[in-house]
Formats: sequence, C-alpha cells, structure tokens
Amino acid sequence: MGVRGSSTGGRVVTMDTLVRVKRGLHSPPRASAPLRLPIPDGMTAPLGCDAVAVPARFGPQILPRLPRVGCVYADTNHWWWLVPADSDYALEWPAPAHYATGAVVRDASRTPPLLHRPHDTLPYTPPIPLYLALCQVTGTIPTWSRPISA
Repeated sequence: MGVRGSSTGGRVVTMDTLVRVKRGLHSPPRASAPLRLPIPDGMTAPLGCDAVAVPARFGPQILPRLPRVGCVYADTNHWWWLVPADSDYALEWPAPAHYATGAVVRDASRTPPLLHRPHDTLPYTPPIPLYLALCQVTGTIPTWSRPISA
C-alpha cells in the first residue's frame, strides 16, 4: 500500500510558501521601500557591505577616535558607517547603535548625503575600531571584557 503521486503539471506549494503568502496578506503596507546606502562611484566593496547606524550626536565624538574612516552618510538624526558584510558576527553592537545588514536604511524618506569619503577605493570603516569607539562614547563595556558568570 503505497502513496502514488500524480503528474498534474501543477506547482508544488510548500508550507513555507503558504506561510510567506499569509504574512504578505496580513502585513501592513509600508510607507516607502527601504533604501540602500550606495557605494560611491569609483569604489568597490569586495567584502560586501553593511552599515552601523548611530544617533547623530555620537558621530562627531566617534570620528576622531578611528584610525581609518570609510564612507559615512549622515542626516540630522543618524550617521551610517559602511563596514564589511557580517561585521556583526560575534559582536553585540551597543545600544543605541543599529546594525543594518546590506546597508539598508529604514525609516528614511531619502538616501542621506555622503558626509565622508575615503581617498582610496574601499568604502569600509574597520569594524573593531568603530565598535570600540562606540563603546567608549556610550559607556558600554565591550562584550569580550565582561565578566563571565557561572
């Protein structure tokens, strides 16, 4: 007693597909599509590109603490620092920072202007110095320096 499939030529619909369709039907409409921070002309991003957003009040405090500054976009509310993709691996970026995979800027009506562009062809700010500078200005202890509890 076996189960036989039929060849009706129809498409197989999985449970994942049904769940995605259901979510799409019940999702509130977005005001606008999320924006992606662009890589400036003449630059390449061979390691992919993500971004770290920080409140604008921290930007001027972080900038002089960095050994190298990549592309930085800024508006009145946030500064976005371009970092290599997956720079959140094994790092808990301190609040109020926000890690944006794919350098996608949410809640912005337009792409923020480019505040800083490095002189070479790589758009990246090194993530570890950025993380440490952000920890300094927010008074956060880096995750690897926190005591381990048993």
